[in-house]
Amino acid sequence: MKWQGRRQSDNVEDRRSISGGKVAIGGGVIGIIILLLNVFGGETGQTVGNVLEQMQGGQQTTEAAAPLSKEDEALGQFVRVNLADNEDIWGKIFAENGLTYKNPKLVLFRGSVSTACGGASSASGPFYCPGDQKVYMDLGFFEELKTKFGAQGGDFAIAYVIAHEIGHHIQTLLGTSAKMREAQEGKSEAEANKLSVALELQADFYAGVWAHYNQKNLDTGDIEEALSAANAVGDDAIQSKMQGQVVPDSFTHGTSAQRMFWFKKGFQTGDIKQGNTFDEIR
Repeated sequence: MKWQGRRQSDNVEDRRSISGGKVAIGGGVIGIIILLLNVFGGETGQTVGNVLEQMQGGQQTTEAAAPLSKEDEALGQFVRVNLADNEDIWGKIFAENGLTYKNPKLVLFRGSVSTACGGASSASGPFYCPGDQKVYMDLGFFEELKTKFGAQGGDFAIAYVIAHEIGHHIQTLLGTSAKMREAQEGKSEAEANKLSVALELQADFYAGVWAHYNQKNLDTGDIEEALSAANAVGDDAIQSKMQGQVVPDSFTHGTSAQRMFWFKKGFQTGDIKQGNTFDEIR
């Protein structure tokens, strides 16, 4: 992705030099499962974090945060550029539809962090907290994703995750998240999960819309990187690796095919009115 020398957002809180308490990531199959689950933690990431802590047997280290290296600084600049792109694109889209876009904050941390949604660790993965309208990310995860998992690496995997989490912010601003939670009340677990899937797929769609309007800054292969990540974190792919079988009623994020489909639809159309994933899952 072309990002050097471009506008950087002022809405990034970099807490990497003050965060502490790093959750240890296991190796082998468990490590791969953790990486898969981490990519998109949803709106709060709390459920994912709890699952991971159980899988890890509570294993933790308590390292003091290290000073930022030149690579850390460059990665922070890359994140700021991506957030700026989201600000510009979504500000324009909202204005064109007679709406006002409110910029979210993005918090970079290491190990653990306090949020309006409660405490969270690296194991929660990147997530959006509607309580304070902030995206939280431990960037150390992306190196693990690139080196330990078979999906394509590359900087656009980070850009895609940021855009997905901003998608949850869009849903908060539009009232979609609140309506979804209301609709889940009184539903069976399977029906409530379907609504959760629709919310996540719509965030993938919004990520695709962002990419559609940001094509001038994309490099060859960027979209393939995003689709590779979406394929890797489908519920069916995760469950197959975790438990050797797939249980559709327990899906909360969508299948690999669904996640790729909705990202591609957003990218190809650039039309936010075509992202009604809730009608599609009924």
